[in-house]
Amino acid sequence: MHFDGILFFPVTPFDESGRIDHDLLAQHVASGVDAGAGGVFPACGTGEFHALSAAEAGAVVRTAVAAVAGRVPVVAGCGGPLGHAIEVARAADDAGADALLVLPPYLVGGPQAGLVAYVEAIASASALPVVVYHRANAQFAPDTMRRLAANPKVVGFKDGVGDVGVAQLIVRAVRAVREEGRTDFAFFNGLLTAELTQAAYRGIGIPLYSSAAFAMIPEVANAYYRAYSDGDEVRRLALLDGFYAPLVALRDETPGFGVSLIKAGLRLSGLPVGSVRAPLVDPTPAQEVRLAEILAAGRALL
Repeated sequence: MHFDGILFFPVTPFDESGRIDHDLLAQHVASGVDAGAGGVFPACGTGEFHALSAAEAGAVVRTAVAAVAGRVPVVAGCGGPLGHAIEVARAADDAGADALLVLPPYLVGGPQAGLVAYVEAIASASALPVVVYHRANAQFAPDTMRRLAANPKVVGFKDGVGDVGVAQLIVRAVRAVREEGRTDFAFFNGLLTAELTQAAYRGIGIPLYSSAAFAMIPEVANAYYRAYSDGDEVRRLALLDGFYAPLVALRDETPGFGVSLIKAGLRLSGLPVGSVRAPLVDPTPAQEVRLAEILAAGRALL
């Protein structure tokens, strides 16, 4: 797989009855690809994977694949309880996804050998390659990633921990495997509001990043990406100070706002994507006013 551009993590729209609105999802995904997304990651963190049944996750991926229509890679979320993860992986394969993003297992922690077994069990469950998501109770040591990178079905590493030192060692470990013949392994910065940290991640050899902001305000996310890609530090820092830093400050007020604010921003723009599912909560009216001001400030910078 090859990614060229921002990695787009669409929300999962719900109607007033709490059911998935597939027509709105297709519109949301198609508009993101039209806006220049380099890859689409449906039913992942921003898409509330934690709150979807296996059947719902498979249906979300199927809708996303149809909306993308082969223009960019589609990487579907899977994870949680192993049985659930395997069921979701097979559904994503049937739906036409190009790869899987393996989220952490549910609740329990395990040793490194157990994490390897978890990833390999999911990779073996379908024909799809997998991207490892390094976060929470699934944190992979450099030697573990070296071992996993020797498996041709493991094609990527996404960092959601934020320990730049460990991430650097993992990049070096995987590159040692790549020097022995791997050429298709990708590295992603998957921290919340990754624009805030991406300059540092590029410095350690992780050039790609996911952008939740792209889902609600692609014009600002694209402006940041262009400045980042072109080395225009004046422009990049103006967007960082004027838009991303205030957004992060609001995001950090309430757990789960990395998702809730994106849905709120889409609603403010006129796309009725509905509320988030429990245990997440929507912003208060006062917080929505502040979000609207942040979005307006971002657009003004353009």
